[in-house]
Amino acid sequence: MSNLKQILVVEDSPADAEMTLDALSANNVANEIVLVEDGVAAIHFLKRQGAFAQRSPGNPAVVLLDLKLPKMDGLEVLKEIRSNEDLQLIPVVMLTSSEEESDLVRSYQLGANGYVVKPLDFGQFASTVASLGVFWAVINKPPPSPQTLR
Repeated sequence: MSNLKQILVVEDSPADAEMTLDALSANNVANEIVLVEDGVAAIHFLKRQGAFAQRSPGNPAVVLLDLKLPKMDGLEVLKEIRSNEDLQLIPVVMLTSSEEESDLVRSYQLGANGYVVKPLDFGQFASTVASLGVFWAVINKPPPSPQTLR
């Protein structure tokens, strides 16, 4: 088992999900990538509930979070992450097609670590996602686990 933390991708668009996974793989991001398609599944993964109850403990290196999701939207997911003591320090980057200023402002108000608008061009999209993956999974020093802070 690898010591590398997982990257959680929360994306309901199959095309965007595939491009995200391809971009990370093509740029040799060695972290395991976990893909979920809705906000409820993202919370279940993070809290180790439901289908994810048996997953190994620990938080992901980063959550790449779409805004417009079924069941629970990205802002609701972000709000839940930031209100949970065990999850609140996880870096969360909004990866969305929304260029709405209200979405941008609300994301930062709720504690997003970044807000990235998905480029329409595949090459730019791949480059952007690869840069995010490398920065958050390799370069960035993650926060300590919540248990060590208590």
